[in-house]
Amino acid sequence: MKKIKDLQAWIDGYEEVATAADELELAWDFVKEGAMEEEEIDAMYADAIDKIEKLELRNMLRREEDKLGVVLKINSGAGGTESQDWASMLMRMYLRWCETHGYKTSIANLLEGDEAGIKSCTINVEGDFAYGYLKSENGVHRLVRVSPYNAQGKRMTSFASVFVTPLVDDTIEVKVDPALLSWDTFRSGGAGGQNVNKVESGVRLRYQFTDPYTGEFEEILIENTETRDQPKNKENAMRQLRSILYDKELQHRLQEQAKIEAGKMKIEWGSQIRSYVFDDRRVKDHRTGHQTSDVGGVMDGDLDGFIKAYLMEFAGNDAEE
Repeated sequence: MKKIKDLQAWIDGYEEVATAADELELAWDFVKEGAMEEEEIDAMYADAIDKIEKLELRNMLRREEDKLGVVLKINSGAGGTESQDWASMLMRMYLRWCETHGYKTSIANLLEGDEAGIKSCTINVEGDFAYGYLKSENGVHRLVRVSPYNAQGKRMTSFASVFVTPLVDDTIEVKVDPALLSWDTFRSGGAGGQNVNKVESGVRLRYQFTDPYTGEFEEILIENTETRDQPKNKENAMRQLRSILYDKELQHRLQEQAKIEAGKMKIEWGSQIRSYVFDDRRVKDHRTGHQTSDVGGVMDGDLDGFIKAYLMEFAGNDAEE
C-alpha cells in the first residue's frame, strides 16, 4: 500500500501539471480571441510554472532515506546568552516551517539557556520526505545583529549548529532466499531423556549470504538444539537467521547515518552554510548563493527558497552517486 501511495503521488502530480498546461494552451486561444484578459493568463502561467517546479523538486528526492522523518538537533555555539538566544530563534524557525508544511513535531529534549534562549534541543519531525527537505539545513548558521544583550549596543556575530539525521524506521524487509539455505541434522548432546540422544532433533542451518552493498560473501552458520522437536528447532534457527539479516541491514543504515554525521562542521568562522544579517536585511546561503531580503519571513519559517536552491544544485548529484 505504501508503494502504491508513492506511485499515485507521481501520477497525481503529472496529471495536475498536464491539466494546467492544457488549460494554459486553451486560455491563450481565448486571449487571442479577446475572450480573456492577459492578467488572467499571466496568473494561470505562474500557477502552471509553480506546479512544474514542485514536481521537479520532488524528483530531486530520490534517495531511500529522503522519504524518512527527521531528528533535528540545534546546539548553540560559543558566545553565551547571544548564541543561546540565536539557537532558540532557529528552533522557532524550524517549528514554524514544519507547521506550515503539515509535519508533526515533538521536542524530544530541551536544555534551557542560562539567562535566555536554549543551549540545545532535539526535535523529531514526522512526515513524508521530511529528511529530503530538511537535509539542506545541516551545518552551521551564523547570525549578525546588534545584540539586545550587549550594553554597548555593538554588532555581534553568533553561531549555532543544526544537525539533521534521518529517523531510521521499521520498514527493513528481511528476505531469505530458500535457494541459499541448507540444513543438517544431528543428535542433540546432553543428559538422557527418552529420545534426546537417539533422534536427530538438533539442526544446523547454513546460509550463503552475499552483502548487497559490499559484495562480500559470508556463510552464516546457526545451530539449534533448544527443544527435542526438530521442526521447532528449525523454526527457532530461521528466527535467528532473520534477526542476523535484520541486524546487518540496520548496521548498514546506521553506517550511512554516521557518514552524514561526519559531515558536520565545527561551530566557528568560515564553516557556516548560511548567514543571517539582520541590520542589512539579508539572508544568504553560501553553498548556493541564494539570498533574500525578507529576514522576517525567513525567521517565521519561509525556507522553501533555500531548500529548493540546495536540492536543485546538489540533490541530483547525490542521487547519481
